Amino acid sequence: MKILVTGSEGFIGSHLVELLVEKGFDVRAFVRYNFKNEWGWLETLECLDKIEVYTGDVRDFDSVYDAMKGVDVVFHLAALIGIPYSYISPLAYIKTNIEGTYNVLEAARKLNLQRIVITSTSEIYGTAQYVPIDEKHPYNPQSPYAASKAAADLLALSYYRSFDTPVTIVRPFNTYGPRQSARAVIPTIITQILSGKRQIKLGNLAPTRDLTYVKDTVEGFLAVGLHPDTIGDVYNLGTGTEISIGDLVRKIANIMGVEIEIIQEKERLRPEKSEVERLLSNPQKTKEITGWQARYSLDEGLRETIAWLKANLQYYKPDIYNV
Repeated sequence: MKILVTGSEGFIGSHLVELLVEKGFDVRAFVRYNFKNEWGWLETLECLDKIEVYTGDVRDFDSVYDAMKGVDVVFHLAALIGIPYSYISPLAYIKTNIEGTYNVLEAARKLNLQRIVITSTSEIYGTAQYVPIDEKHPYNPQSPYAASKAAADLLALSYYRSFDTPVTIVRPFNTYGPRQSARAVIPTIITQILSGKRQIKLGNLAPTRDLTYVKDTVEGFLAVGLHPDTIGDVYNLGTGTEISIGDLVRKIANIMGVEIEIIQEKERLRPEKSEVERLLSNPQKTKEITGWQARYSLDEGLRETIAWLKANLQYYKPDIYNV
């Protein structure tokens, strides 16, 4: 089976590529075309020589169609993900997240691919209207990013219903781990501490999140994405536990053996009506159908993440707010 991964050079994508190679799949990695011909995190992988790298742009139908020729399955992860930047340029998210998904779906329809696995996000649920959040929870996107991902999900399901395109949607709750962008809260906290800071700059401390270690998340992608009974539906990936951002930063400081002071900065706060106050998954449907469940505890995942960031701090800019 030949598998294409879009967004392969990114955080979750690079871990998924690693796992697919480990499992013996023939992998083609779709990487965004750039003038340096850089392949992102793929360049740090020991299995790089076993990967076929294709450079293109998910916003361009021609390159997407060409990259998808000769493959059986597509895991579509390419997206703009930073919520703060979606306040600055909503159109960029429409072009990448919605039009990019259209390009993948339309190419898959024309090429008659076996499976298309679309990456969703728990952000499309907005602040929990009930917990734990199952797949029947109403969509309530509260940021342009979340709205673009909700639109992409609905477009994908419409392709299944209209054209019988074999689509599966994987909906991870907040994933963390090695290689994550400093736009996310966990690397923001850890890299500030590793750089010697004891006054840690953050935004809102009250929201709760369901945090899933990246190795569990990519195992979930395979379990759901390749299962014969998951076509045409949506599946949560989460731990079923939650922690507030304030408690999270204190836990990280405790693991790292430091005393810190938390400084809330206004520029790091989301607009009031855009803040997602609570996310807590119900992954029971995924477990019942595929057998998948998260294995890493939060402490275990954080320790691995801290160790990796300590060895790779040169890739980060702890002195700035990463929008």
